Amino acid sequence: MVLTVQNVIDRLIEPVGTIQNTVDTLKFGNPNMEVRGIAVTFMATQQVIEQAIKLGVNLLITHEGLFYSHIDNPDILEGSKVVGEKKRLIEESGIAVYRFHDYVHRYQPDGIMAGLIEALEWKSYVEKNEPTSTIVNIPPVTVREIAQYVKTKLGLEFVRTAGELSQNCTRIGLLAGYRGGGTLSIPLFEKENLDLIISGEGPEWETPEFVRDAGYQGKHKALIVLGHAESEEPGMQYLAEWMKTVFPDIPVHFIPEKALFQVV
Repeated sequence: MVLTVQNVIDRLIEPVGTIQNTVDTLKFGNPNMEVRGIAVTFMATQQVIEQAIKLGVNLLITHEGLFYSHIDNPDILEGSKVVGEKKRLIEESGIAVYRFHDYVHRYQPDGIMAGLIEALEWKSYVEKNEPTSTIVNIPPVTVREIAQYVKTKLGLEFVRTAGELSQNCTRIGLLAGYRGGGTLSIPLFEKENLDLIISGEGPEWETPEFVRDAGYQGKHKALIVLGHAESEEPGMQYLAEWMKTVFPDIPVHFIPEKALFQVV
């Protein structure tokens, strides 16, 4: 039986059902095209697209958008030579590109969070899964030790921290991606009596400043910021491994990207 692009999309969204007003649409390509191979990535950078083409796949699944905003709208960048070259590469190659963001976050549990927890080997410590966070309860360890552990498990050169590094932690909130802002993180600190939040990213004047004031008041809280890609890429790798079991007759590849920011 021929496997089409639409067949793959239907299988990916099946656990959730239809979401209205979603960014998860086919950005390039024909939904009726036969799939010869699949590549999965967190961010479809120019380099990732070129690697996918070299691998011989004709369907690329990306978590984040192609054109530098959550709502893909290349028209606002009309005239950009960078956008033009990227679009030309995709169109000339014939590769289909599907954005898979909203649905995977609606999986039960959140598919991106599941991948992060798997990478950290904290599945046995999970206390509860919420729609936007996961609470884990681990044996007591310092913030410094957790930071080193996370760097090792995720292969990161650095993380950013706020709070006292020597503070012991047991109750931790995990918030992947752009969920580290005060609207989600600060109430979670209070509601769940957390010692530490590990997040992808968020405004620096929100949760980090709450942590600073909490420490000054003697209410010890800590924050570890991984970076958006660093917190969500494990989830897309997790998805790729799952897709290998769902489509065993089709080559499925995970394509990572190099860290965007560097320490200088």
